[in-house]
Amino acid sequence: MIITKKRYLQGFFAVVVLLALVRCVFPGVADVRREASASTAADKAVGEGGTDVKPVCAGGRGNVASGGCRDGQPACGGGGIQPSTALATFFNADGTPRKSRIYSVSSFKGVFPDSNSVQMAAARRYGVSPVNDRTEAEHRMKELVYMGSNPYYHVDKLNSSIPYLVPRAAVLLQDIGRAYFDSLQVKGIPLHKLIVTSVLRTRDDVAKLRNRNGNATENSCHLYGTTFDICYNRYKTVEDPDGPARRMVRNDTLKWVLSEVLRDFREQGRCYVKYEVKQGCFHMTVN
Repeated sequence: MIITKKRYLQGFFAVVVLLALVRCVFPGVADVRREASASTAADKAVGEGGTDVKPVCAGGRGNVASGGCRDGQPACGGGGIQPSTALATFFNADGTPRKSRIYSVSSFKGVFPDSNSVQMAAARRYGVSPVNDRTEAEHRMKELVYMGSNPYYHVDKLNSSIPYLVPRAAVLLQDIGRAYFDSLQVKGIPLHKLIVTSVLRTRDDVAKLRNRNGNATENSCHLYGTTFDICYNRYKTVEDPDGPARRMVRNDTLKWVLSEVLRDFREQGRCYVKYEVKQGCFHMTVN
């Protein structure tokens, strides 16, 4: 059968009119299709390694370091907040700031039990060979990264160590600082920087420490550039020179938030953590 151009056009317009009537009578049909298309596109992006649809969360129960969702919050790696989810992370649907509860951990010693012997295996695996003194350290800079204070953490005045880490540990410290900021933000707590109190130690540093402190170990994880200490009883307030004065925040509150972040990093398998009572710090080694 031969279809003339006139009949073809008549049939085409008839289909268009029919679809328009269906759209008017059942307006939800197009919405369902759009949602399905969006879902398919998101699944495809995730399957191809896309990051624009990756769910992101911030600190505490479901923070940036978390490997799984808690309390209905999305989870993610430590790679930062993606633009498509930033508003959903920090704000509710009505635009009001999103607040999360502070949970802390059940037991600092129980949750962070990783002893020096446990951390040593990771230190030897990922670290540099021990540095004898600070003169030798100057010639090892190709293996180490300088760790000065930055927007996420503050490096304390170091008397028994020098501010260098292997790149793997440097990334870990940076991610912990960012995740901590995210946690404070969603919990409505003024921003405070973490304070790093110890980083890479030379053999000379360890020997001097042992002279002052008999409990200091000779085979320290700090020798390998994989280990750092974060103080849990002191924090550096981030001041806004043009804003109102910061309200006082208890160090215990900041410690509880920090413990949530470190727990999630440890559960994700990125580090080992030891809760040090006498030194007042979390002693950790990259994994």
